Amino acid sequence: MAAAVGGVAVPALIYTGFTLHTGQGALRGWAIPTATDIAFALAVLAVIGRHLPTALRTFLLTLAVVDDLLAIVIIAVFYTAHLWVLPLLGSLVPLAVFGVLAQRRVRSWWALMPLATATWVLVHASGVHATVAGVLLAFTVPVAPGHQAGGRRLAEHFEHRFRPVSAGLAVPVFALVSAGVDIGGPDGLGESLSDPVAIGIVAGLVIGKTIGITAATWLVARFTHASLDEGLGWADVIALGMLGGLGFTVSLLIGALAFGTGDPREDHVKIAVLTGSLIAVLLAGVVLRLRDRVYRRIHQAETLDTEHDGVPDVYQDPQGRPGPRGPHGSDPGERP
Repeated sequence: MAAAVGGVAVPALIYTGFTLHTGQGALRGWAIPTATDIAFALAVLAVIGRHLPTALRTFLLTLAVVDDLLAIVIIAVFYTAHLWVLPLLGSLVPLAVFGVLAQRRVRSWWALMPLATATWVLVHASGVHATVAGVLLAFTVPVAPGHQAGGRRLAEHFEHRFRPVSAGLAVPVFALVSAGVDIGGPDGLGESLSDPVAIGIVAGLVIGKTIGITAATWLVARFTHASLDEGLGWADVIALGMLGGLGFTVSLLIGALAFGTGDPREDHVKIAVLTGSLIAVLLAGVVLRLRDRVYRRIHQAETLDTEHDGVPDVYQDPQGRPGPRGPHGSDPGERP
Protein backbone atom coordinates (compact mmCIF):
# COMPACT_ATOMS: atom_id res chain seq x y z
CA MET A 1 0.00 0.00 0.00
CA ALA A 2 2.86 2.35 0.77
CA ALA A 3 4.46 1.40 -2.55
CA ALA A 4 1.22 2.29 -4.33
CA VAL A 5 1.15 5.73 -2.67
CA GLY A 6 4.77 6.33 -3.69
CA GLY A 7 3.95 5.12 -7.19
CA VAL A 8 1.22 7.76 -7.42
CA ALA A 9 3.00 10.71 -5.79
CA VAL A 10 6.37 10.64 -7.58
CA PRO A 11 5.01 10.37 -11.17
CA ALA A 12 2.62 13.24 -10.42
CA LEU A 13 5.52 15.37 -9.16
CA ILE A 14 7.65 14.54 -12.21
CA TYR A 15 4.81 15.40 -14.59
CA THR A 16 4.22 18.67 -12.73
CA GLY A 17 7.92 19.53 -13.01
CA PHE A 18 7.85 19.15 -16.80
CA THR A 19 4.61 21.10 -17.31
CA LEU A 20 4.65 23.69 -14.53
CA HIS A 21 5.67 26.59 -16.77
CA THR A 22 3.93 25.33 -19.92
CA GLY A 23 0.54 26.92 -19.29
CA GLN A 24 -2.54 26.31 -21.46
CA GLY A 25 -4.03 23.96 -18.88
CA ALA A 26 -1.20 21.40 -19.13
CA LEU A 27 -1.30 20.77 -15.38
CA ARG A 28 -4.77 19.22 -15.75
CA GLY A 29 -3.07 15.97 -16.73
CA TRP A 30 -0.98 15.58 -13.57
CA ALA A 31 -2.73 12.31 -12.67
CA ILE A 32 -2.23 10.58 -16.04
CA PRO A 33 1.09 8.84 -15.19
CA THR A 34 -0.08 7.79 -11.71
CA ALA A 35 -2.12 4.76 -12.84
CA THR A 36 -1.19 1.09 -13.22
CA ASP A 37 -3.24 -1.25 -15.39
CA ILE A 38 -3.96 -4.33 -13.24
CA ALA A 39 -4.99 -6.72 -16.00
CA PHE A 40 -2.08 -6.05 -18.34
CA ALA A 41 0.55 -5.91 -15.57
CA LEU A 42 -0.49 -9.31 -14.22
CA ALA A 43 -0.63 -10.71 -17.75
CA VAL A 44 2.96 -9.58 -18.41
CA LEU A 45 4.12 -11.12 -15.13
CA ALA A 46 2.35 -14.39 -15.95
CA VAL A 47 3.95 -14.62 -19.39
CA ILE A 48 7.48 -13.65 -18.38
CA GLY A 49 7.92 -15.08 -14.89
CA ARG A 50 6.95 -18.72 -14.56
CA HIS A 51 9.42 -19.34 -11.73
CA LEU A 52 8.99 -16.04 -9.88
CA PRO A 53 7.93 -16.43 -6.23
CA THR A 54 4.30 -16.11 -5.17
CA ALA A 55 5.18 -13.16 -2.94
CA LEU A 56 6.14 -11.21 -6.05
CA ARG A 57 2.71 -11.71 -7.61
CA THR A 58 0.99 -10.86 -4.31
CA PHE A 59 3.03 -7.66 -4.07
CA LEU A 60 2.10 -6.62 -7.61
CA LEU A 61 -1.59 -7.50 -7.23
CA THR A 62 -1.97 -5.53 -3.98
CA LEU A 63 0.03 -2.64 -5.42
CA ALA A 64 -2.11 -2.50 -8.55
CA VAL A 65 -5.43 -2.75 -6.68
CA VAL A 66 -4.53 0.05 -4.25
CA ASP A 67 -3.18 2.10 -7.16
CA ASP A 68 -6.50 1.73 -8.97
CA LEU A 69 -8.47 2.72 -5.87
CA LEU A 70 -6.30 5.84 -5.55
CA ALA A 71 -6.92 6.58 -9.24
CA ILE A 72 -10.69 6.29 -8.71
CA VAL A 73 -10.50 8.70 -5.76
CA ILE A 74 -8.48 11.14 -7.87
CA ILE A 75 -11.05 10.92 -10.66
CA ALA A 76 -13.93 11.53 -8.25
CA VAL A 77 -12.28 14.47 -6.46
CA PHE A 78 -10.26 16.26 -9.13
CA TYR A 79 -12.03 15.42 -12.39
CA THR A 80 -15.63 16.13 -11.42
CA ALA A 81 -16.40 19.48 -13.01
CA HIS A 82 -20.03 19.80 -11.89
CA LEU A 83 -21.75 18.07 -9.00
CA TRP A 84 -25.50 17.54 -8.69
CA VAL A 85 -26.32 16.47 -5.15
CA LEU A 86 -29.81 15.00 -5.67
CA PRO A 87 -28.79 12.26 -8.16
CA LEU A 88 -25.78 11.48 -5.98
CA LEU A 89 -27.98 11.08 -2.90
CA GLY A 90 -30.49 9.13 -4.97
CA SER A 91 -27.80 6.64 -5.97
CA LEU A 92 -27.46 5.63 -2.31
CA VAL A 93 -30.91 3.98 -2.38
CA PRO A 94 -30.28 1.29 -5.04
CA LEU A 95 -26.73 0.96 -3.69
CA ALA A 96 -28.06 0.20 -0.20
CA VAL A 97 -30.60 -2.32 -1.50
CA PHE A 98 -27.88 -3.97 -3.61
CA GLY A 99 -25.69 -4.17 -0.50
CA VAL A 100 -28.44 -5.77 1.59
CA LEU A 101 -29.11 -8.41 -1.07
CA ALA A 102 -25.38 -9.06 -1.47
CA GLN A 103 -24.97 -9.53 2.28
CA ARG A 104 -27.79 -12.07 2.14
CA ARG A 105 -25.87 -13.90 -0.60
CA VAL A 106 -28.48 -13.23 -3.29
CA ARG A 107 -27.01 -14.20 -6.66
CA SER A 108 -29.96 -13.70 -9.02
CA TRP A 109 -28.87 -11.38 -11.81
CA TRP A 110 -32.43 -10.19 -12.43
CA ALA A 111 -32.52 -8.81 -8.86
CA LEU A 112 -29.04 -7.31 -8.75
CA MET A 113 -28.48 -6.02 -12.28
CA PRO A 114 -31.30 -3.39 -12.25
CA LEU A 115 -30.04 -2.05 -8.92
CA ALA A 116 -26.46 -1.88 -10.17
CA THR A 117 -27.60 -0.16 -13.37
CA ALA A 118 -29.66 2.37 -11.44
CA THR A 119 -26.69 3.15 -9.20
CA TRP A 120 -24.45 3.62 -12.23
CA VAL A 121 -26.94 5.91 -14.01
CA LEU A 122 -27.53 8.11 -10.95
CA VAL A 123 -23.83 8.48 -10.16
CA HIS A 124 -23.19 9.37 -13.80
CA ALA A 125 -26.03 11.92 -13.68
CA SER A 126 -24.53 13.52 -10.57
CA GLY A 127 -21.41 14.54 -12.47
CA VAL A 128 -19.13 12.10 -10.64
CA HIS A 129 -17.41 9.67 -12.98
CA ALA A 130 -19.50 6.51 -13.10
CA THR A 131 -16.45 4.31 -12.42
CA VAL A 132 -16.97 5.25 -8.76
CA ALA A 133 -20.32 3.44 -8.86
CA GLY A 134 -18.59 0.19 -9.79
CA VAL A 135 -16.17 0.53 -6.89
CA LEU A 136 -18.96 1.27 -4.40
CA LEU A 137 -21.01 -1.69 -5.61
CA ALA A 138 -17.99 -3.97 -5.31
CA PHE A 139 -17.38 -2.87 -1.72
CA THR A 140 -20.81 -4.16 -0.70
CA VAL A 141 -20.10 -7.72 -1.90
CA PRO A 142 -18.92 -9.95 0.98
CA VAL A 143 -15.58 -11.69 0.62
CA ALA A 144 -15.96 -13.99 3.64
CA PRO A 145 -17.68 -17.35 3.01
CA GLY A 146 -21.34 -17.59 3.95
CA HIS A 147 -23.58 -20.34 5.19
CA GLN A 148 -25.51 -20.71 1.96
CA ALA A 149 -24.35 -22.48 -1.21
CA GLY A 150 -21.82 -24.57 0.64
CA GLY A 151 -20.03 -21.55 2.09
CA ARG A 152 -18.76 -20.30 -1.29
CA ARG A 153 -17.61 -16.70 -1.40
CA LEU A 154 -20.00 -14.39 -3.22
CA ALA A 155 -17.16 -12.13 -4.42
CA GLU A 156 -15.41 -15.15 -5.90
CA HIS A 157 -18.66 -16.23 -7.57
CA PHE A 158 -19.17 -12.79 -9.16
CA GLU A 159 -15.54 -12.56 -10.22
CA HIS A 160 -15.81 -15.94 -11.95
CA ARG A 161 -19.03 -14.93 -13.71
CA PHE A 162 -17.92 -11.47 -14.85
CA ARG A 163 -14.29 -12.20 -15.75
CA PRO A 164 -15.11 -13.33 -19.34
CA VAL A 165 -17.20 -10.22 -19.96
CA SER A 166 -14.64 -7.91 -18.36
CA ALA A 167 -11.41 -9.37 -19.76
CA GLY A 168 -12.85 -10.60 -23.05
CA LEU A 169 -15.09 -7.68 -23.99
CA ALA A 170 -15.06 -4.58 -21.78
CA VAL A 171 -11.29 -4.07 -21.43
CA PRO A 172 -10.38 -4.76 -25.10
CA VAL A 173 -13.20 -2.57 -26.43
CA PHE A 174 -12.29 0.27 -24.06
CA ALA A 175 -8.60 -0.04 -24.93
CA LEU A 176 -9.27 0.00 -28.68
CA VAL A 177 -11.65 2.95 -28.50
CA SER A 178 -9.49 4.97 -26.12
CA ALA A 179 -6.16 4.20 -27.75
CA GLY A 180 -7.29 5.02 -31.28
CA VAL A 181 -4.81 7.62 -32.48
CA ASP A 182 -3.49 8.69 -35.84
CA ILE A 183 0.28 8.26 -35.50
CA GLY A 184 0.83 10.23 -38.67
CA GLY A 185 -1.60 12.95 -37.63
CA PRO A 186 -1.15 16.68 -38.14
CA ASP A 187 1.62 16.94 -35.52
CA GLY A 188 3.46 13.71 -36.29
CA LEU A 189 4.98 11.29 -33.81
CA GLY A 190 8.15 13.30 -33.15
CA GLU A 191 6.36 16.57 -32.46
CA SER A 192 3.77 14.84 -30.27
CA LEU A 193 6.46 13.35 -28.05
CA SER A 194 8.27 16.69 -27.83
CA ASP A 195 5.27 18.24 -26.10
CA PRO A 196 6.09 18.83 -22.39
CA VAL A 197 2.83 17.05 -21.53
CA ALA A 198 3.94 13.93 -23.41
CA ILE A 199 7.44 14.11 -21.92
CA GLY A 200 5.98 14.41 -18.43
CA ILE A 201 3.73 11.39 -19.00
CA VAL A 202 6.52 9.18 -20.37
CA ALA A 203 8.96 10.25 -17.63
CA GLY A 204 6.30 9.76 -14.97
CA LEU A 205 5.42 6.25 -16.12
CA VAL A 206 8.97 5.04 -16.78
CA ILE A 207 11.03 6.87 -14.16
CA GLY A 208 8.48 8.10 -11.63
CA LYS A 209 6.82 4.73 -11.07
CA THR A 210 10.14 2.94 -10.59
CA ILE A 211 11.49 5.52 -8.14
CA GLY A 212 8.22 5.99 -6.27
CA ILE A 213 7.46 2.30 -5.72
CA THR A 214 11.04 1.33 -4.87
CA ALA A 215 11.69 4.32 -2.60
CA ALA A 216 8.42 3.93 -0.68
CA THR A 217 9.09 0.22 -0.15
CA TRP A 218 12.64 0.91 1.05
CA LEU A 219 11.50 3.64 3.46
CA VAL A 220 8.91 1.33 5.03
CA ALA A 221 11.44 -1.49 5.35
CA ARG A 222 14.07 0.90 6.74
CA PHE A 223 12.05 2.82 9.32
CA THR A 224 9.34 0.35 10.41
CA HIS A 225 9.22 -3.26 11.56
CA ALA A 226 8.03 -4.35 8.11
CA SER A 227 10.38 -6.28 5.85
CA LEU A 228 10.42 -7.90 2.44
CA ASP A 229 9.36 -11.49 2.14
CA GLU A 230 12.33 -13.81 2.56
CA GLY A 231 11.94 -14.99 -1.02
CA LEU A 232 12.19 -11.50 -2.52
CA GLY A 233 15.14 -9.27 -3.33
CA TRP A 234 15.38 -5.56 -4.03
CA ALA A 235 15.94 -6.32 -7.70
CA ASP A 236 12.43 -7.80 -7.69
CA VAL A 237 11.00 -4.61 -6.20
CA ILE A 238 12.76 -2.49 -8.81
CA ALA A 239 11.37 -4.74 -11.57
CA LEU A 240 7.85 -4.39 -10.17
CA GLY A 241 8.33 -0.63 -10.01
CA MET A 242 9.19 -0.66 -13.71
CA LEU A 243 6.17 -2.85 -14.47
CA GLY A 244 3.99 -0.41 -12.52
CA GLY A 245 4.63 2.06 -15.34
CA LEU A 246 2.21 0.12 -17.52
CA GLY A 247 -0.62 2.64 -17.25
CA PHE A 248 -2.51 2.05 -20.51
CA THR A 249 -6.31 1.83 -19.99
CA VAL A 250 -6.51 3.73 -16.69
CA SER A 251 -4.05 6.40 -17.85
CA LEU A 252 -6.02 6.76 -21.08
CA LEU A 253 -9.20 7.18 -19.05
CA ILE A 254 -7.70 9.97 -16.93
CA GLY A 255 -6.21 11.55 -20.05
CA ALA A 256 -9.66 11.63 -21.67
CA LEU A 257 -11.03 13.38 -18.59
CA ALA A 258 -8.15 15.85 -18.38
CA PHE A 259 -7.98 16.71 -22.09
CA GLY A 260 -11.38 16.15 -23.66
CA THR A 261 -12.36 15.66 -27.27
CA GLY A 262 -11.15 18.47 -29.47
CA ASP A 263 -8.19 19.40 -27.29
CA PRO A 264 -5.01 19.53 -29.43
CA ARG A 265 -3.18 17.56 -26.75
CA GLU A 266 -5.58 14.61 -26.90
CA ASP A 267 -3.46 12.63 -29.38
CA HIS A 268 -0.25 13.67 -27.60
CA VAL A 269 -1.55 12.10 -24.40
CA LYS A 270 -2.48 8.84 -26.11
CA ILE A 271 0.87 8.54 -27.87
CA ALA A 272 2.71 9.32 -24.63
CA VAL A 273 0.73 6.75 -22.62
CA LEU A 274 1.33 4.04 -25.22
CA THR A 275 5.02 4.94 -25.52
CA GLY A 276 5.61 5.12 -21.77
CA SER A 277 3.74 1.87 -21.13
CA LEU A 278 5.69 0.09 -23.88
CA ILE A 279 9.06 1.29 -22.54
CA ALA A 280 8.09 0.30 -19.00
CA VAL A 281 7.07 -3.19 -20.11
CA LEU A 282 10.26 -3.71 -22.12
CA LEU A 283 12.52 -2.60 -19.24
CA ALA A 284 10.57 -4.61 -16.67
CA GLY A 285 10.56 -7.61 -18.99
CA VAL A 286 14.36 -7.65 -19.19
CA VAL A 287 14.83 -7.48 -15.40
CA LEU A 288 12.02 -9.94 -14.66
CA ARG A 289 13.42 -12.40 -17.19
CA LEU A 290 16.82 -12.24 -15.47
CA ARG A 291 15.19 -12.72 -12.06
CA ASP A 292 13.15 -15.61 -13.41
CA ARG A 293 16.37 -17.35 -14.46
CA VAL A 294 17.80 -16.86 -10.97
CA TYR A 295 14.74 -18.38 -9.32
CA ARG A 296 14.72 -21.22 -11.85
CA ARG A 297 18.30 -22.11 -10.94
CA ILE A 298 17.45 -21.99 -7.24
CA HIS A 299 14.48 -24.27 -7.83
CA GLN A 300 16.59 -26.72 -9.82
CA ALA A 301 19.28 -26.76 -7.11
CA GLU A 302 16.73 -27.37 -4.37
CA THR A 303 15.05 -30.22 -6.23
CA LEU A 304 18.20 -31.88 -7.63
CA ASP A 305 18.21 -35.60 -6.90
CA THR A 306 21.43 -37.14 -8.24
CA GLU A 307 20.78 -40.46 -6.47
CA HIS A 308 17.26 -40.73 -7.94
CA ASP A 309 15.87 -41.86 -4.60
CA GLY A 310 13.14 -39.26 -4.36
CA VAL A 311 15.08 -37.18 -1.80
CA PRO A 312 16.60 -33.82 -2.90
CA ASP A 313 20.36 -33.45 -2.49
CA VAL A 314 19.71 -30.28 -0.48
CA TYR A 315 17.92 -31.25 2.72
CA GLN A 316 15.25 -28.93 4.10
CA ASP A 317 14.08 -29.15 7.70
CA PRO A 318 10.36 -28.78 8.62
CA GLN A 319 10.81 -24.98 8.65
CA GLY A 320 12.10 -25.02 5.06
CA ARG A 321 15.71 -24.15 5.97
CA PRO A 322 18.26 -25.76 3.62
CA GLY A 323 21.18 -27.86 4.80
CA PRO A 324 23.32 -30.82 3.72
CA ARG A 325 21.49 -34.09 3.24
CA GLY A 326 22.15 -36.69 5.91
CA PRO A 327 22.63 -40.42 5.33
CA HIS A 328 19.85 -41.93 3.24
CA GLY A 329 18.18 -38.51 2.98
CA SER A 330 17.66 -38.28 6.74
CA ASP A 331 17.87 -35.26 8.99
CA PRO A 332 21.61 -34.53 9.46
CA GLY A 333 20.96 -34.34 13.20
CA GLU A 334 19.62 -37.90 13.34
CA ARG A 335 21.67 -41.04 13.71
CA PRO A 336 21.74 -43.23 10.57
